[in-house]
Amino acid sequence: MDDLIEKIKNREAKVGIIGLGYVGLPLAREFLNQGFTVVGFDIDEKKVDKINRGLSYIKHIPSDFIGKFVNQGKLEATTNFTRLKEVDAILICVPTPLGEHMEPDLSYVLSTTETISRNLRKGHIVVLESTTYPGTTEEEMLPILERSGLKAGEDFCLGYSPEREDPGNKKFTTRTIPKVVSGINEKCLEVIKTLYDQIVETTVPVSSPRVAESTKLLENIYRAINIALVNELKMIFDRMGIDVWEVIEAAKTKPFGFQAFYPGPGLGGHCIPIDPFYLTWKSKEYDLPTKFIELAGEINTFMPYFVIEKTIKALNAHGKSIKGAKILVLGVAYKPDVDDMRESPSLKVIDLLKKEGAEVDYNDPYIPEIPETRKYKFKMKSVELTPENLKSYDAVLITTDHSVYDYETIEKYANLIIDTRNALKKRGIINGKIVKA
Repeated sequence: MDDLIEKIKNREAKVGIIGLGYVGLPLAREFLNQGFTVVGFDIDEKKVDKINRGLSYIKHIPSDFIGKFVNQGKLEATTNFTRLKEVDAILICVPTPLGEHMEPDLSYVLSTTETISRNLRKGHIVVLESTTYPGTTEEEMLPILERSGLKAGEDFCLGYSPEREDPGNKKFTTRTIPKVVSGINEKCLEVIKTLYDQIVETTVPVSSPRVAESTKLLENIYRAINIALVNELKMIFDRMGIDVWEVIEAAKTKPFGFQAFYPGPGLGGHCIPIDPFYLTWKSKEYDLPTKFIELAGEINTFMPYFVIEKTIKALNAHGKSIKGAKILVLGVAYKPDVDDMRESPSLKVIDLLKKEGAEVDYNDPYIPEIPETRKYKFKMKSVELTPENLKSYDAVLITTDHSVYDYETIEKYANLIIDTRNALKKRGIINGKIVKA
């Protein structure tokens, strides 16, 4: 273990990252920036091919950066997982989605762990970064890894360090966001902390993987519940004729005891819509209900339906029926100025509009085509946003308020606007054809 620590400090340790998506690739960037050699592992041959050709597929990581380190021989990607034996640290950044009945789907984590076990050697560091329920690292992964005949905490290090990626956040980066780290014993914690100390400004060691796993859940449950609160207030205040965004702006002038959260058409992203249900599921093992979490989930899940109700009423007020109406959805990314559409509520909105009989198009400057997802198979391409196009739709529905949109042009040429993000009023645009939802 002491030799391994020195190897890390001397930048002689080779880092393997499994899963080259929105978590794995930014993580690779930080290790490369600090002088490490990185091998990326992924089952997606297209991603692997792009990396090896020096190309990026994530907006905030430029191809020039990837190409530089590929050319230097410091970065390569592969689908050959037997090469895990070549690396010293194995960091797991694979999806942890929900199943059909909102139950945790650990299939990616467990199949990855099986693969690692077949290629495990003495001196390996194995760290899970994917969000999961408390106990996964020690109860699920550890027994699989020890089938190799090696002993965790003695022959190899095992721990958990939750990712805290926030695509599009210009204030915080992977390097500046404090990193919670854990290990299954003190020596593993020391090694894993040393590894992450090289790439982030602050590491936050905790006593066990269960604490680290719970920390990640708390962070996102906190957000989910508070977003559910303002989403519920949005519906109540809407009925009362009160602008919830004006209420929030006034409330946040209080310098203590209040943090502003904002409503929207639903929850999106890879964390907040999913993570709370990992704890809900695990809590059943302890015969404890999670009423707050489940209620928040119900409210947030309902929001796309509320948007459709408001859209139907707005069209009716303009003498139009939802059936056969031409509707343009603006933004399918889950939040502004990113090319990430994981769990985006816009997809649910599009699905509901289609089921109501509307003719739906979309525009998103960062997502030229909606790929097939686990839930939806739209086969849609982004349409051009021109004055002529805007005039041709019965309604324009703003679901993601990208900053690159020309909102004055949208307001000028659209016949009717349903704004789920307060995008127009934030920019001082107010008139009677704008309906908030």
